[in-house]
Amino acid sequence: MSVPAAAPRPVLADLLPGGLPRAAAVPRSRARLRDAALVLGGAALVAGIGQVAVPLPFTPVPLTLGTFAVLLVGAALGPARGALSIAVFLLAGVAGAPVFADGTSGAAFASFGYAVGYLPAAALLGWLARRGGDRSPWRTALAAVVSTAVVYTVGVPWLMAFLGIGLGEALVIGVAPFLVGDAIKAIAAATLLPSAWRVLGERGARR
Repeated sequence: MSVPAAAPRPVLADLLPGGLPRAAAVPRSRARLRDAALVLGGAALVAGIGQVAVPLPFTPVPLTLGTFAVLLVGAALGPARGALSIAVFLLAGVAGAPVFADGTSGAAFASFGYAVGYLPAAALLGWLARRGGDRSPWRTALAAVVSTAVVYTVGVPWLMAFLGIGLGEALVIGVAPFLVGDAIKAIAAATLLPSAWRVLGERGARR
């Protein structure tokens, strides 16, 4: 006998006006407008926070807060809206808007793969948030670590191809210098997201 899967839970954006549990009473056009605003807001947040960048002399990959913004956007918006936010962010950057770290744009730079990795990372964290992965500090920290690892799985191969280097060197210049910062970001997310749930409440959530 199979056990029914648990229904997806609300994410933080669903607590905003027009979200769950009153979504059925909201006209479809208004709901779409609301979702579009959330997607654009998420893209703007990633672009804005990502401008906080510190270049490092020993690697072409800057130290940024972009990953932290992706964690927040993915968890707050859920998998679909979170992924769409990153897609808008990427398309704007490739089209020439200076939305990437340090005001860069296009795709011809060493850390572009990390930006591409933001998309599956946001979708994954949103999926985990739909299943309660951002409700407690420990679950949020684990979700943040796993999602950050997804960024590296895309960013490191791009770095290797762009610079023509091997895996070992790519790990030295593209992963190792950022691990402490990633741990701090995970702790920050594990503090902020569950706190937001405590403040806003879990309207419509199935406990």
